[in-house]
Amino acid sequence: MVNEKNAYRAHCLVLAYPTQGHINPMLQFSKRLEHKGVRVTLVTTYSISKTIHKEATSIALETISDGYDDGGIEQAESIQAYLERFWRVGSQTLSQLLEKLSSSGCPVDCIVYDAFLPWALDVAKKFGLVGAVFFTQSCAVDNILFHVYKGVLKLPLSEPEILLPGLPPLQPQDTPSFICDFGSYPAFFDMVVQQFSNIDKADWVLCNTFYELEQEVVDWMAKIWPLRTIGPTIPSMFLDRRLKDDNVYGFSIFKPSTDACMTWLNDRTKGSVVYVSFGSMAALEVEQMQELAWGLRMSNRYFLWVVRKSEEAKLPENFVEETSEKGLVVRWCPQLEVLTHEAVGCFVTHCGWNSTLEALSFGVPMVAVPQWTDQSTNAKYIMDVWKMGLKAPVDEKGLVRREAAKHYIREIMEGERGKEIKKNALKWRKLAKEAVDDGGSSDMNIEEFVAKLVHS
Repeated sequence: MVNEKNAYRAHCLVLAYPTQGHINPMLQFSKRLEHKGVRVTLVTTYSISKTIHKEATSIALETISDGYDDGGIEQAESIQAYLERFWRVGSQTLSQLLEKLSSSGCPVDCIVYDAFLPWALDVAKKFGLVGAVFFTQSCAVDNILFHVYKGVLKLPLSEPEILLPGLPPLQPQDTPSFICDFGSYPAFFDMVVQQFSNIDKADWVLCNTFYELEQEVVDWMAKIWPLRTIGPTIPSMFLDRRLKDDNVYGFSIFKPSTDACMTWLNDRTKGSVVYVSFGSMAALEVEQMQELAWGLRMSNRYFLWVVRKSEEAKLPENFVEETSEKGLVVRWCPQLEVLTHEAVGCFVTHCGWNSTLEALSFGVPMVAVPQWTDQSTNAKYIMDVWKMGLKAPVDEKGLVRREAAKHYIREIMEGERGKEIKKNALKWRKLAKEAVDDGGSSDMNIEEFVAKLVHS
């Protein structure tokens, strides 16, 4: 670890989109950079910085304004209004931060910016800095969105099969929800497609994945851009163990019930627990929550279910009390510790990209219940490409019914398909660890990035 101010080889400013699922991967990448002798300043919005629990991390934190300092995106009249104001105010306050750092003797050499904030590249170029775009979703999803941006993939989708370079044949329902259900969430659609608006000016394209996981699509995309895989961005103590004390992400918007979860898991036998979590943002329909609850109950398995405070009222009446012998329901939990606990044998999840990478990296089989955005594409890969989980089928209302939930949980925990899935999951765990370890594909890519930064 480099402590002397003057000993740093370069200074990177890392700008994250203000949600936990974007901040934490970029914070983990920052730790890897710092470990290799780069000074890092992580930047997020003032409004989100007030809500996060900062765990021990040596990374410096600075803030800029999104134009909504009292409440962030909740304050805005619409997503569209938020993004437009963030673009305008964010560009100004990012420029001011760069000037402040320069005048205080810590000039910035490079801006690593979240792909959701393409205007940051314009600021980097205005100041003559290296600009590196950071994609927090899979390369497969990025590839689909890029082909939409280029107009190659025409919307609304009309063909029964979608063929794109580097990807397996996809059905419409395997594409991100903004693509498959064209017209839903138009502001989000614009944001994910506009990630590519100025990408050709970027000096680097960094992706939170690892080469062995998405080899074909990475090879294809690397022909177009200076693309490097740098993931999985998971604390070192859960993978290669090379970064001392790196055992938490560093930021959490919710306070986890750590002691309750770990004490409960310690009393369970190996592989006996179903862990259920739909992340920090997903809001399930009442009917879907009730069907999942019944499916868990009918599976007759131990379960640990993360149900955020805002979702608790959707549970069946008296469900928590009536299932207390088998289940534990908490508002938030330390997901890394849970997924690496030997008692956990199955992960029921919406399969957001961070959760998917964690399950892959720890060898935990998954039951995928995708909700929106990139999750349907991740679910396709989990089942048909990486073969380390099953995608739960939905009915005509788009809901996973209790019988299906019960069946797929049991299939993974005790069925024939479950044995093969567990074997594949362990294979991905080994490859994920090797990618970030000394001399692995992601480690070498970060090494190359740092070397070029130092000599630019």
